[in-house]
Amino acid sequence: MSTIAAISTPDAPGGIAVIRISGDDSIKVAEKIFSPYGDKKVCDMSGYTCAYGIAHDNGERLDDCILTVFKAPHSYTGEDVVEISCHGGLYVTRRILRAALKNGAINAEAGEFTKRAFLNGKLDLTQAEAVMDIISAKGERELKMAENLREGAAFKRVDKCSERLMKLLGDLAAWADYPEEDIPSVEPENLRNELSDISAELGSLIKNYDCGRILREGVSTAIIGKPNVGKSTLFNCLSGFNRSIVTDIAGTTRDVVEESVSIGDITLRLSDTAGIHETNDVIEGMGVDIAEKLIDSSELIIAVFDGGCPLTEDDLYLINKINNKNTVAVINKNDVEQKLDIELISDKLKHIVYLSAKENKGIDELKNVIENIFEINDMTINSVSAANERQKRCIESAIDCIDNCILAIDNGEMLDAINVILDEAEQHILELTGKRITNEVVDEVFSRFCVGK
Repeated sequence: MSTIAAISTPDAPGGIAVIRISGDDSIKVAEKIFSPYGDKKVCDMSGYTCAYGIAHDNGERLDDCILTVFKAPHSYTGEDVVEISCHGGLYVTRRILRAALKNGAINAEAGEFTKRAFLNGKLDLTQAEAVMDIISAKGERELKMAENLREGAAFKRVDKCSERLMKLLGDLAAWADYPEEDIPSVEPENLRNELSDISAELGSLIKNYDCGRILREGVSTAIIGKPNVGKSTLFNCLSGFNRSIVTDIAGTTRDVVEESVSIGDITLRLSDTAGIHETNDVIEGMGVDIAEKLIDSSELIIAVFDGGCPLTEDDLYLINKINNKNTVAVINKNDVEQKLDIELISDKLKHIVYLSAKENKGIDELKNVIENIFEINDMTINSVSAANERQKRCIESAIDCIDNCILAIDNGEMLDAINVILDEAEQHILELTGKRITNEVVDEVFSRFCVGK
């Protein structure tokens, strides 16, 4: 493989930056751009050792640096790896990378270091995907889940299922191919019991998928309501700053304003929307159309009602539209005389919170209700679950095949037919772990990584 190089730290000024070089010629490249102080040479350095020296480009001094050597196969990628730690200025970091590229390295693609770790057997595919989850973790619980996957928790569970399927496939193949030999026949009832157990084990890996996804990706949340009920004021309260424009003029918000907000361990991907009502204004009407589409696509709806006014036709339309959605009804303007027919709302919507967004009162209660809706406990954090849609899809496909095998047994189908379906289930599991996978899938997985990792 070619020798690759990239900046592995964020593309921003900092105290320190790291340029990573990996491949057969990484040490040769490093020798051309780094001179240790003293008599030590880069080529003579052992793995897991460091040297202090100067990074240079054609003799031009660039920076004082520390160079660390990792020798194959005992490195992150399984190849010879060199990391140069320099001062974290953008210019000097890019100059050192440019010097490495001029002297034999090529630019690393997104996720290529981790991709090489996978291809060299340092990580299975589920562990490799967990690396990106660790990088993007925004809280302690999210990080803990990612670390469990990085340590191979999911792989071990899936691999045991794979071994059990392989044994069944071997028994079926031996019984079918050597009928004259003294080989015990495969009893349908025993086969059915074993397949049911494997299906349940795989099912447990996607049981908590939605909770894990919420921790990783957050909850798409739309704040909706008719004009001038306090949607933007509430949006600003939750955001912690004035992100949306707030006026007494109805229809101020015409486009969607978005912000990510942390509610405990949950991230809400908030959208402040235009007031939903009948309008002849073309631009405002477009905003209303977008708001209605967000109702259909959002995982959580925060429906805001004006407590100081009776329900209107627009309110009733909204209540009926969100009746079967995951909704929190916010009765806003609780600081004025209440004229709202709350019974009609409570008959349709389960969660109701009273607050005054203007006075920032009742916000904590709203946050508590949202946390309870998306309850994520320690059992969820410590459980092993599929980490993304690719893994979930592979597990679901394997379960479908196994369940079809069970149905075939119940219907008295020949074991030859069951063997074919069971082999398909095993292929889905091997695709999950990366033991059998196409180059296209590998490229798609690692394309989501940042460059330098």
